[in-house]
Amino acid sequence: MNKVAHYLQEHVVGEVMTGTDARNYFSTDNSIFSITPSVIVYPKNENDVRKTARFAWQLAERNRIIPITARGSGTDLSGAALGSGVMLAFPAHLNQVKFVDAKNGVVTVEAGINFGKLQQLLLTYDRFVPAAPASLEYSTVGGAVANNASSIRSIKYGDMRHYVKGLRVVLSNGEVIETGKLSKKELNRKLGLATFEGEIYRAVDTLLEENRELVEKSSLNVTKNATGYDLADVRSEDGSFDLTPLFVGSQGTLGLVTEVTLDSEPIGGDPVLITAHLDSVDALQSAVEELRKLEESPSALEVVDDNLLNLVSSLNANYLKDVIELPYPKFVLIVEFDSAKEHKQKKLVKQATKILSKLSQQVEVEEDTDKQEVLWKIRESSAVVSGHNQGQLNPLPLIDDGIVPVDKLATFINAVYSQFSREHLQVALWGHAGDGNLHVQPYLNLSQVGDRQKAFRMLEEYNRQVRDLGGSLSAQYNDGRLRGPYLDKLYPADVHALFQKIKKIFDPYNILNPGVKINVSLEEVKPLVRSSYSLDHIFDHLPLS
Repeated sequence: MNKVAHYLQEHVVGEVMTGTDARNYFSTDNSIFSITPSVIVYPKNENDVRKTARFAWQLAERNRIIPITARGSGTDLSGAALGSGVMLAFPAHLNQVKFVDAKNGVVTVEAGINFGKLQQLLLTYDRFVPAAPASLEYSTVGGAVANNASSIRSIKYGDMRHYVKGLRVVLSNGEVIETGKLSKKELNRKLGLATFEGEIYRAVDTLLEENRELVEKSSLNVTKNATGYDLADVRSEDGSFDLTPLFVGSQGTLGLVTEVTLDSEPIGGDPVLITAHLDSVDALQSAVEELRKLEESPSALEVVDDNLLNLVSSLNANYLKDVIELPYPKFVLIVEFDSAKEHKQKKLVKQATKILSKLSQQVEVEEDTDKQEVLWKIRESSAVVSGHNQGQLNPLPLIDDGIVPVDKLATFINAVYSQFSREHLQVALWGHAGDGNLHVQPYLNLSQVGDRQKAFRMLEEYNRQVRDLGGSLSAQYNDGRLRGPYLDKLYPADVHALFQKIKKIFDPYNILNPGVKINVSLEEVKPLVRSSYSLDHIFDHLPLS
């Protein structure tokens, strides 16, 4: 073991490893990048996390930087679960439920808990967290918080930021703080602390006060956003103050989250599913806009295109058998309602059916839950594509999380089709139509220099198209190393400078996940692209997206 590992082994309760196999395992996540850590720490408790951070801080004071990366299950698609220094692997031990309030559905859990396990627990109370990502069965709550994850039902219920009520966070110097909404009196008490926590509150409060107009400009005109730092929600109109929104979506660059307190929702009424076959992108645009105007939002408003369905059929001829008939329509729109009030549910379904019947070749309304599960295979067919390689060609999570204002959805889709056509690549498209959030993954061979160059050329053009449409580069997968280099083009320079100042306030020595989200350059990330790509971390699950 190296000296860092020796010190940590002497001072933490959890395990410390430097073996080649362990380090190689943690050298990849679900992104296109690879970085081998020096030391793996499996923290047994929060104190282990605190001691690790304190040790790194003390080294940094002597001009020796040892980066710290917090990691859940390694499903991150942006390269944020990778680091060259100390890797803190949370799921091994920090995976417990700490508290459940059965009356109001608030639950406190450790960051390494599996999201699916939490969801199963909440179901026993007839509740759930709607923002749980598609990967909930093989990802952690801490990872979802780090990325500000969302789901197919976020159109109605919102993203993770809507459900995180408070956090326990280990700061970069090893101090532990608890976040939550503070009154003016409570904020003044924090401002008076002679600790690093006090310094942070004073600096953030001053930054927001002196840059009110810039903070307003930091909010993008999209329904959900996982880029940058959420400056706008720290201070509320009622005078309250909450650091929680800053940490949610920060990808471990501001602090190390050890515990999460989440709100939840009661299970709605029996869902009704509607599928509509649309023959044009204009019909899709009209359908989405009209459905969004309903008195109550659909709980899901998803889309797949015929390219995806045809590709799935070529890869697995039986997957869609008896689910949807050939020839496939240009688009299939999947609409779900889950209103708790039966009369409202019937009204919404009737109104939606009327809207879709004017635009669609075929509309199907399904109330039977077993038959709904079969119809959901249309949307879940994206997993067949995401998990399938063709020799050295792999579907890369490269340009698959852009989001635009909903009224620009058709323009966005056409732009994606044009880009793939110019690159002579097969296209397959799916996503959250109700949010203007699309997923698309080009098949490329990362062992070929030409394809690596093509990957970044496509990334550059795709990001430009999203910016030109007034969108965000990421709705739910966050910046990481993949989109971090483009953050300064997405936001005005003065807003991006605020993000950099926030990073400096919380992490003055740049210990916490450096090279992620903020101060990232293409020159730094291009050499990190791995020569081959696979989802071997999660092939015991279906890689849903």
